[in-house]
Amino acid sequence: MTKIVADHAEGSYLVDVDGRRFIDFSGGIGTLNIGHRHPAVMTRIQEQLDKLHHVAIGVALTEPYIEVAERLLPLVPIPGDKKAILLNSGAEAVENAIKIARAYTKRRGVVCFEGAFHGRTLMTMTLSSKANPYKTGFGPFAPDVYRVPYAYCYRCSHADTPDRCPLHAAEPLQRLFSVEVDPSEIAAVIVEPVQGEGGFVVPPPEFLRAVQSICRSHGVLLIADEIQTGFGRTGKMFACESVGIEPDLLCIGKSLADGLPLSAVVGRAEVMDGPVPGSLGGTYTGNPISCAAALGVLDAFETEGILDSAQRLGNAIRAHFSALQQKYALIGDVRTLGAMGAIELVRSRKGREPAKDETQAVLEYCHAHGLLLIKAGMWDNVIRVLMPLNIPDKALEDGFQILDNALANVHLHNSHHERV
Repeated sequence: MTKIVADHAEGSYLVDVDGRRFIDFSGGIGTLNIGHRHPAVMTRIQEQLDKLHHVAIGVALTEPYIEVAERLLPLVPIPGDKKAILLNSGAEAVENAIKIARAYTKRRGVVCFEGAFHGRTLMTMTLSSKANPYKTGFGPFAPDVYRVPYAYCYRCSHADTPDRCPLHAAEPLQRLFSVEVDPSEIAAVIVEPVQGEGGFVVPPPEFLRAVQSICRSHGVLLIADEIQTGFGRTGKMFACESVGIEPDLLCIGKSLADGLPLSAVVGRAEVMDGPVPGSLGGTYTGNPISCAAALGVLDAFETEGILDSAQRLGNAIRAHFSALQQKYALIGDVRTLGAMGAIELVRSRKGREPAKDETQAVLEYCHAHGLLLIKAGMWDNVIRVLMPLNIPDKALEDGFQILDNALANVHLHNSHHERV
């Protein structure tokens, strides 16, 4: 968390109460894929404000709710008939996806992955993997949750050779079903196609396909948490399209409404019909203002080539990060899928010891010099970028120059310290 107090923002820039201008590479932690105050979003919000700002879906449906659901369904990579429910937050989407899976399968167990982050409510906190700060002091946690390793190739200790890693084939998941819990007791496996808070970990495509295959063979539902990966961040509308999987349920949030509170679960119609009427929902779910913002986001994706911009941006991020890795031994790994990119900082490439303090120093330098960046990773040593997908070239280049300067400054400090 920074000490910046924001005053106003536009596009890829944010200005604080002291008048300092920042290039925003944080994107509201992935909620602003089309930037601050996009005109299509602002127009839709204003139009809706002049008509209706809240009614509660349990009392009456609204046209924006229906339109968002109708426009989402064909975009989600789930075959066949689909249904959607709109909610408030990413955590609510995950909570409800678990409820839907349990209601449909009549099973209780849920499998998640090491390094996962799914939210801060009781169930989503249980599913999340990082103890501090997300879980310490908040137990006991939800029962019937099982955890297996994720295919984190940079830190894999399981493979004898690079081309024979058991994680690629999701063997720990199969082993879980063989030795710890009968798969007939498991309602769902929930997975991020790319781990977000866990460090932008991009697994080999065969890993996710193997997870899907194992689920299918045991009648276990597959839930894709696309809250951070969705809406173009990986170069496709959803990351599942990039890796070739078709989940039974898909969770959406963050950039769905350009920063306003709105999330969704989209799934196979028969699965979505599992819960009895009235068992899902909430007072504020599908608020018309948030739905109006989502319609503006969908308008922008349809008319402005946002996905093409995301793919070009992804190429630029990969090129910039690879060049920085050549310059600074501090960068142990570069990970990107589309415009979802990160660098993992280590004290030595051989030992791969997480460079937590150095990561913080890089962030502080960037903040002091006009660039908003955030970290991630199990050891807080990953710098991730979530700039708007339509960021202007100059803002992108200026931002990367500040990051380059920050890495150089930390490198120089470390070299001086080693000499002393």
